[in-house]
Amino acid sequence: MGVFVFLPLVLPLTSLPIVRLAEQHLHPRGTTRLLTALGIVLALCSTVCLALLVVVGTAQLPGNPLPDGWADPEVRAVVPYPDWTGTTAIAALTVVLGASARDLRRHRRVRTRAHRALAGLPPEGPAVLPDPAPYAYALPGTGPHRDRVVVSTGMLGALAEDERGALLAHERAHLAGRHHRHLLAARLAACANPLLRPLREAVAYNAERWADEDAAREIGDRRVTARAVAKAALVAGEGGRAPGIAAFAAGGPVPRRVAALLGPVPPSRSWPPAASPAGIAAFLAAAGTTVSAVSSLNATMALFLVLKAATPL
Repeated sequence: MGVFVFLPLVLPLTSLPIVRLAEQHLHPRGTTRLLTALGIVLALCSTVCLALLVVVGTAQLPGNPLPDGWADPEVRAVVPYPDWTGTTAIAALTVVLGASARDLRRHRRVRTRAHRALAGLPPEGPAVLPDPAPYAYALPGTGPHRDRVVVSTGMLGALAEDERGALLAHERAHLAGRHHRHLLAARLAACANPLLRPLREAVAYNAERWADEDAAREIGDRRVTARAVAKAALVAGEGGRAPGIAAFAAGGPVPRRVAALLGPVPPSRSWPPAASPAGIAAFLAAAGTTVSAVSSLNATMALFLVLKAATPL
């Protein structure tokens, strides 16, 4: 196994430059998809290698259910890690699985409660809730629950007529692009490896920018969309967004969103120019992801062959 089993745990660092630079040269749609893909692969590789170290560590524990040959000194010599490596990996993987399960349960609970709150409302059009608190969000649906745009009367009352159109177009864009999947994938990736937390924040921001651009294109006015974003953020304040649910008035770098809408339409390319800083960062991230995948595969095959040889027939 060698050092290969540890590389995927730190290679998410190679994604940090593209997290900061991608939005300068890519459309938010391309940035969101690129960062989500990087996060998924890097998180999977990291988790696989933690699991491999758990197998190594579990074989040293008394009373473990694994074959005795897996703890043989000759096998230990082939996998020359200190005893604490395996036990640390067991604790780390437990934390990863626990955090992921907690996020999934929370995500499902929020969606279930949100759909339950819409019972009795007309099934067509946006769900307008008689609530003075200003909020608006896209609520994805599955099975008997359909996708809905949810907005409060407090939010509608704070916006002008054309700004309301931008708000509704923004939320429809979230549903059409299935942005909740990107948000959930990024959150789970961050649970798997804390080094991916900046990527999670970047995916959340670029998903909002993606919906901003789609809304501006639909209504045909970037300035109105920018004004709606600014006013909604001011009246809603920070926070209030449910986990994994894209919200028009979400906190975060709203001034950057407004400035981007007041600027030109971003390029539609899906990969930054090779000679640009973003292009170099994208190459670094792609190389790091490839090395992570190859390293986890190498470590998996190496441990499989070692343990197969140590397992009595």
